[in-house]
Amino acid sequence: MTRLEVYSTVMNQGIVPLAYVADVDKAKKVIDAVYAGGMRSFEFTNRGIGAHKVFDVVAEHCRANYPDLALGIGSVVDAPTAALYIQLGADFIVSPMLVEELAPLCNRRKIAWMPGCFTPSEIGRAESLGAEIVKIFPGNAVAKGFISSLLAPSPRTNVMVTGGVSPDADNLKRWFDEGAVAVGMGSGLLRKDLLANSDFKGMEALASKCIELVNEARG
Repeated sequence: MTRLEVYSTVMNQGIVPLAYVADVDKAKKVIDAVYAGGMRSFEFTNRGIGAHKVFDVVAEHCRANYPDLALGIGSVVDAPTAALYIQLGADFIVSPMLVEELAPLCNRRKIAWMPGCFTPSEIGRAESLGAEIVKIFPGNAVAKGFISSLLAPSPRTNVMVTGGVSPDADNLKRWFDEGAVAVGMGSGLLRKDLLANSDFKGMEALASKCIELVNEARG
């Protein structure tokens, strides 16, 4: 998937599910579940030893079954790690902070890059490096009104909020009312109990519900 298609997918759907799943078979079933629930993106987080081995199998599974799914890698904090995942087929790279060395790599490879930022200066710097969507992280530490105040002088900035995002109407309405183009949702969607019990039907139903809630929040 091209980076323009990735950005379009994220902004059109407005929600990106994210999780790290160590077990290969379970990881594939998680992808199956959120896809069946209507999600068209997934951020696999780089948080475990050998995570790239799991991602390699998951990426192959997606290429074979879900060519319209944007599969990305998150929690990337250095260029060599990003290069590894790009080689394995990552459609986009997400980092928890602004890591400038990721910009030339992703730009050269035409890969969508969403850096984590927390201040207007960081966001401005990320945009000058080519970031089309910036991740506000951690969202649960963001004061109410921050995003709308940020966008007042910078209306073309595209913000995705991650951290503190939950599958309820009031929470989602807050972010989209302030002007976010998308949210990243981890444990609120891919809950520990659902993962522990391999409740993939429950994940599918919750994914579908989240899409409904996002559409309602966006009006």
